[in-house]
Amino acid sequence: MKKMVIFAAVLLIALGAAGCANSQSDETAGREAKKIGMMLTDNGLGDQSFNDSGFQGLMKARDELGITFDYREIKDTGTYEKGLTQLVKEGNDLVVALGYSMQPDLEKVAKKYPNQQFVLIDSVSELKNVTSVTFKEDEGSYLAGALAALTTKTGTIGFIGGSDADVIKRFKKGYVEGAKSIKPNIRVLSEISGSFDNDKLGQQIAKRMIHQKADVLFTAAGFTGVGALKEAEAEKIYAIGVDSDQYYTAEHAVISSLVKNVDHVIYELAKDLKNGKQIKNGQIVYGLKENGMDLAQIRIVKNSDELTKKIADMKSKLIEKGGE
Repeated sequence: MKKMVIFAAVLLIALGAAGCANSQSDETAGREAKKIGMMLTDNGLGDQSFNDSGFQGLMKARDELGITFDYREIKDTGTYEKGLTQLVKEGNDLVVALGYSMQPDLEKVAKKYPNQQFVLIDSVSELKNVTSVTFKEDEGSYLAGALAALTTKTGTIGFIGGSDADVIKRFKKGYVEGAKSIKPNIRVLSEISGSFDNDKLGQQIAKRMIHQKADVLFTAAGFTGVGALKEAEAEKIYAIGVDSDQYYTAEHAVISSLVKNVDHVIYELAKDLKNGKQIKNGQIVYGLKENGMDLAQIRIVKNSDELTKKIADMKSKLIEKGGE
């Protein structure tokens, strides 16, 4: 299965209208609009997940704030280091590394350009010119796990992760804890795919879990997860998407998605840049309270209104607990 080229094409057309070099016309021309450069993860645009969310944040910043932007995909640059270096040399005021996997290359470039401000998403760097943005994935995944437990009929649910990285471990931890808070004896199958860009592998893993009676699958595996969602739809079971609202990826399976609001984070950084506010140094952490993530609309299931109220109540309690 290929990536959904329609979605990617829409994004590319939107970008092309403004020009990849991001020459902002009309109102912002001549005002030296602030510039943001973004390096995308391996999946690139059209992953229906993490990259697309970050890109949407850039487009919103362009449309509402007059920010100009450019981006790089590793298929064009060969390495993260090369892409990040290109973005620095183009004079971007802020260079964003969208993903933990590019931290080593980012830090190489950041050391070469100590006066350039960088942002690293999903990992923590000690370098002074790198702002690290992380999320409390376990908080959001707790809600996803609770939803899965409230929905399962077999008492078995599944989790598919893309790697053994800390961020994926947080997804899994929250999912298991949330599910067990509803059904202490629930069975949670778990498998790490080792890939974020292999939908066929995701499909195979989903098949195995479904064979073991899992009837709700939660994925945190990028485009690999898309394959699992499609398989869930084919086998007429439920699934929970990740990063973006993935309902339209598998409309008969996706009951909700744990939306990681990367777009919101990018937009807020762009707003600070636009207003001349210093980008915060060190680490910035986004949880439920900070609008870092949330469950998308609950659909398909007959008792969706009841489930929505239960999840909202759980969310409020989690936020209160986090503030203690």
